Amino acid sequence: MTRGHLTLEERYVIEHLVRFGLGGREIGRRLGRAHTTIAREVHRNGQEPCGGEVYNYRAAERRAQARRRWRRARPKRDDARLWASVEAGLVRQWSPEQIAGRLRRDHPRSRRMRLSPETIYRWVYCEAGEGGVLYRHLRRHHKKRRRQRRYGAGRGLIPGRVGIAERPAIVETRARLGDWEGDLVEGAKGAGALATLVERKSRYLLAAGLASKGAHATAAAITRLLATVAQDWRHTLTLDNGKEFSRFKVIEEATGIAVYFADPYAAWQRGTNENTNGLIRQYLPKGCDMRAVSAPKLAKLIKNINHRPRKCLDFRTPHEVLSSASAGAFDM
Repeated sequence: MTRGHLTLEERYVIEHLVRFGLGGREIGRRLGRAHTTIAREVHRNGQEPCGGEVYNYRAAERRAQARRRWRRARPKRDDARLWASVEAGLVRQWSPEQIAGRLRRDHPRSRRMRLSPETIYRWVYCEAGEGGVLYRHLRRHHKKRRRQRRYGAGRGLIPGRVGIAERPAIVETRARLGDWEGDLVEGAKGAGALATLVERKSRYLLAAGLASKGAHATAAAITRLLATVAQDWRHTLTLDNGKEFSRFKVIEEATGIAVYFADPYAAWQRGTNENTNGLIRQYLPKGCDMRAVSAPKLAKLIKNINHRPRKCLDFRTPHEVLSSASAGAFDM
């Protein structure tokens, strides 16, 4: 008696024998298969008539393959507690990697409460292919994987700028708190922007809305944000080469922080800020009107991001890192 999955050729034979009115036992005998295998195949993969046919071998093959992919993508899916935790994390806008890491941290002795990020991604993508909506909680809202594209944007150099090569070496080590990276997250053309600052060691986010991305408004917003931070936590600020940062000396004079600029075409030199801006895009996609983002909505967005576990922090949150480091460092 043959074992294993039915082949496309066997399904072709089943279709034609079913048309001739043969029963499951006779079809099984001719194929060398158990009659229960034939009955299960016709019941599971031939339920919906295709063009008036009771069983169509091509449709049956597609259903079988889809079910096989789905089963591979959902190990432990029947564990209600585990998948409730996964879905709760997705709804909170956590990435699969953050969810998997947090599960290990919250349940260090439970092997049942373990999943790899890849397993979570496969489950979400498979669910999306069947009409599910959990993919909407992924950062990019993609229904399937997409190729990454290289970053690059032409920027001129700001007069008087100090390049990143002159920045103190300790900044690269992330050994202290108080080294920041800054950028703008833009909305639709002429629809405002957000000024964002991210602390390199803790990944803590500060952000403020801008009606426009002019240099004066940008400098004023960054100055206000840094004013909420204790002086001991204002060492350096690394920016890109956008003209909106041309009044960087105003920021330096008002806050005492030293401003440095990344090299052109080197977004990776401000990788902490770039990654955090990607998190913000999960809430405020490209093309939205940043001027319509109310203060309470922005505050909630910032809180959500600062309470997301991060792999680079051993799945602690930025808020937890700062809370353990010092109390009262922020006036917010």
